[in-house]
Order: sequence, then C-alpha cells, then structure tokens
Amino acid sequence: MFYVIIFLDFKGGNSMDKEDYQLDMNNIPAHIAFIMDGNGRWAKKRMMPRTFGHNEGTKTIRKVALEANRLGVKAMTVYAFSTENFARPEEEVQFIFKLPKKFFESYLKELIENNVQICMIGHLDKAPKATRDIINSAIEQTKNNTGLKLCFAFIYGGRDEIVHSTKQIVQDVQEGKISINDITEDYFNSTLMSANLPDVDLMIRTSGEQRLSNFMLWQLAYAEFIFTPVYWPDFDEKELHKSIWLYQNRERRYGGLK
Repeated sequence: MFYVIIFLDFKGGNSMDKEDYQLDMNNIPAHIAFIMDGNGRWAKKRMMPRTFGHNEGTKTIRKVALEANRLGVKAMTVYAFSTENFARPEEEVQFIFKLPKKFFESYLKELIENNVQICMIGHLDKAPKATRDIINSAIEQTKNNTGLKLCFAFIYGGRDEIVHSTKQIVQDVQEGKISINDITEDYFNSTLMSANLPDVDLMIRTSGEQRLSNFMLWQLAYAEFIFTPVYWPDFDEKELHKSIWLYQNRERRYGGLK
C-alpha cells in the first residue's frame, strides 16, 4: 500500500501551524463533486460586488482541478450554474455566463498540458451562443485527454436530470427499444447526463451550508459528504487534502456491515 504525507502550512511558520495528512494513494476518491458555495459572501466581506467573488472562484476551480489530477482523481464535477440560478439578478446571471470565456482563455492551455478533459452536464442550449461556443470548443479540444475529467454542471438540476432520463426511458419503451423489465438501475444510470462519469465518492460543499441544493441527486446515493465553512474562493490544495483525508478515515458500508 502506497502512502504520501502531505504537509499543510497554515498561518505562520512554526510546527503548531502545521497539520500532517497521510493520504492513502490507493484510496483516492474516483469522483469528487463540489457545490462551490460562498463566492458572494466572500466578496461581501471584502466590500466587493458578488461578481468579484464569482471571478475569484474560477481561480479555485483551476488550482483544485490541477491538484485533483495530480492525486489521481478520475473526475471532478463542479456545480457552476443551477436551473434555479436564473432567479438571481440579471446582471449577475449575465456575468456568470461570461465566466467560461475568461476561464478557458486563461487556463485551457494549462489544462490541456496536464491531460485534463473538459465535459459538462446540463442544458447548454439555454446559454448564450458565445458561452455555448467557448464551452463546446474546450470540450472538443480536450476530448482525447485521458487525465482528470473536469465536468461543469451548467444550467443543471438534479430533479430535472431525473425527469429528462425518465422521459428518455418512456420513449425507448414506446418505440420498442426496451421492455419494462429491461429498466434497471444500471439502465437508468446509462441515460443520465453523467453516464460517462464514475459514481461520486465524495461531495464537498463549501461555505458552511449543509444541503444538496438539487445537485446530482441520483449520483450522490452512496457518496460521503463533507461540509466545510471555508468559502469557495479560499478553498485550496490543503483543503482538498484535508477533505480526502477525512473521506479516507470514514467507513463506507453501502448498507451492509463490516
């Protein structure tokens, strides 16, 4: 069994300001899902507009994705924009729609160099054309990469995804492609937007909120949950290491006994 010891520097430089997290490299979660919460509150504490927090949050996606890739995580899904987020002020919504362009113009080259593959789940067709084009271009340019799958849940909702899959299955039955008896958990899973991703092992929500907010409801069935008070713009490599260490020190039973 192979372990790596991560030395995490917190504020200051003495030994009391360090924590050691011994990660089992044979037990790295295959799929980590993030609810990236707290951008607005992070900005408000600094007397800046909410949009400033969203912009800083994109930098966190980059550094956490690169570290996850280095650790051998297979997939990382980030909740970028929910189907309910259209209820936010129009100015904020339009700003968020412009973030993919800035993100990929700044970081796509680096992500490609690190073998990261871009993918997405959600209703990209509801986004402005410029947003659709930049995301589709990133997906196309990285489609042959074999490292971390960085998946953006964009204009996405867990309930909506389940309804979407249910409609697809009903249509398959009506067209005679399958029978009722063919409908299994595996078949249902194959119709989901996330069908090409491994099951979620670890879900992390930042900012201290403790709810799922309609995120990956099917996929989180057996995931471990970690709720951290850290705002998303402040979530970094050391917080990722800590979360994985906590995950590794839990006992996953899947309904059985050990």
